[in-house]
Amino acid sequence: MTKPVTVDKLLYTPVEAAHALGLSRSTIYVLMANGQVPSVRIGNSRRIPAEGLRRYVAMLADKAGGGQSRAEADDRAGQQHLWK
Repeated sequence: MTKPVTVDKLLYTPVEAAHALGLSRSTIYVLMANGQVPSVRIGNSRRIPAEGLRRYVAMLADKAGGGQSRAEADDRAGQQHLWK
């Protein structure tokens, strides 16, 4: 019997990204519009790369002066299941 293959989610809808970050959908659209959160267009839809969310969280941690490295921010985010 073969094992099912699992694939980490690569792209998030703005609603999914908002939920993952604990923000409103409107805030996500503002962050996309001002370039703080990258997005890609697929047809008429916008999607946010998982790596873009990780970079945004790491940037917030650096800006806050929390002393966290990017790896620590990624680890913390992974513990909160933001990227799976």
